[in-house]
Amino acid sequence: MTTVGPPPTPISPSTSASLTPHQVWTRTRGLLLAVLVLVAAGIALAATRSGEQHGRLDPRSADRYGSRAVAELLKDQGVSVQVVTTLHAAASAAGPDSTLLVAGPNLLTPSQQSVLRTTTTGRGGRTVLLAAGPPSVGRLAPGVRAKSSVPVSARSPQCSDTAARRAGDAETGGFRYTSDGSASDGLDTLACYPADGLPSVLFLKHPASGDTVLLGSPDLLYNDRLDNEGNASLALQLLGSRPHLVWYLPSLSDPSAADSSGGQDNGTDGDSAEGESGFLDLIPSGWLWGTLQLALAAVLAAIWRARRLGPVVTERLPVAIRASESTEGRARLQRKANARDRAAASLRHATRARIAPLVGVSPRDAHSPETLLPAVSVRLSPADGDPRESLFGPPPSDDAALVQLAAQLDTLEREVRTS
Repeated sequence: MTTVGPPPTPISPSTSASLTPHQVWTRTRGLLLAVLVLVAAGIALAATRSGEQHGRLDPRSADRYGSRAVAELLKDQGVSVQVVTTLHAAASAAGPDSTLLVAGPNLLTPSQQSVLRTTTTGRGGRTVLLAAGPPSVGRLAPGVRAKSSVPVSARSPQCSDTAARRAGDAETGGFRYTSDGSASDGLDTLACYPADGLPSVLFLKHPASGDTVLLGSPDLLYNDRLDNEGNASLALQLLGSRPHLVWYLPSLSDPSAADSSGGQDNGTDGDSAEGESGFLDLIPSGWLWGTLQLALAAVLAAIWRARRLGPVVTERLPVAIRASESTEGRARLQRKANARDRAAASLRHATRARIAPLVGVSPRDAHSPETLLPAVSVRLSPADGDPRESLFGPPPSDDAALVQLAAQLDTLEREVRTS
């Protein structure tokens, strides 16, 4: 007994537009190779430069961005160097005979900044703030505002401060500062190492509460730049004015970083708004320049791709497409888009082009109602009606009207041919 099963499922034949795996690989291998090269270059660059940022401004680090050299010089001069990583340790070690160096004031939370300002005020010591920007300067140095940063280069002191005049030219820059002079009575402000008209090193001296030094950039404390210009002299005088140096490296593991209370509003005196920063202020200048370069490259690429491509070049199709298939495909596209107006215009245009030679009208005047209609009316009988509605009428309102229009055009062309 023979069992008849269900008919096999037909397999759709591949069309001429289908790509073989070899063609896909040929078209995408260039892009894949470029991506692979970029990934390899990024990994190699990260591997070679991963150690450069290790120990930044750490007095125990001998890397190029470390600060072990200046710490050793201070120790040779009899200055003790104590490294702390918590706010509690920094506040406890600060005193009249100590210098508190804050290596990353912008990394402190608003609460930490307020507590640090409160604990250091009135102790008579010195506080050195490295690259204090808009997120921190309003709380740590009330009355002072940070302006946009400038490149670091050798600059002259141009001020009367003894330490700056002894050091002479030094590599300064970064943030620049302005003071409104209303922080407190008796405040002595010295602006040194100006860059584009604003100081990159600002001394805030108060006889009762000690002094604060704002250093726009920490570059002169790096190991690889300490021996340039007067960097070493300026660094030793700024950090070695007291017998003890407390080197505060803010850490994410500091318990005070998670405390959102306690002194957040103390010591700001309405300047908290000055310490707030927008999104663009938090983006390094290098990223902004990189984005500008990418935008310029995109514009140039668009201009390049939009250039004149020259005349159209005809080429043979890989396969022969029957006219009926092309017509059917185009009709389906127009039906999907509800483009009855375009379909009707195509039908009328083709009909006018075919009947114009039959009635003695030139192809140039085939689509002119004033020329074509009188010639066509001569070939038709009065019973056939006015051909204006069929050849130059409005677009059909629905699919049924479009089908009726096609039938009318076919009848009209047949009558012209047989007359």
